[in-house]
Amino acid sequence: MTQLQVGDRVRIHLDEKFGPREGWYTGAIVRIDPYSRHRNFYWVELDAEAQSALGLRQISVFNPKNIQKIEPE
Repeated sequence: MTQLQVGDRVRIHLDEKFGPREGWYTGAIVRIDPYSRHRNFYWVELDAEAQSALGLRQISVFNPKNIQKIEPE
């Protein structure tokens, strides 16, 4: 997995627990909180469209399979 850093643009996946809001959303990492030696919580500030759809400004992502770095074009 690509090393993620504060400021990186990312896509996050919300699974079926989010019901009709399940899917991929974009934003930027604003904070990384260590959880264990090998895992972190990634705090993502959502883009305006995602904020509107989810009713959230930020969300934490723990599972690395649910976060993908967006490479600049």
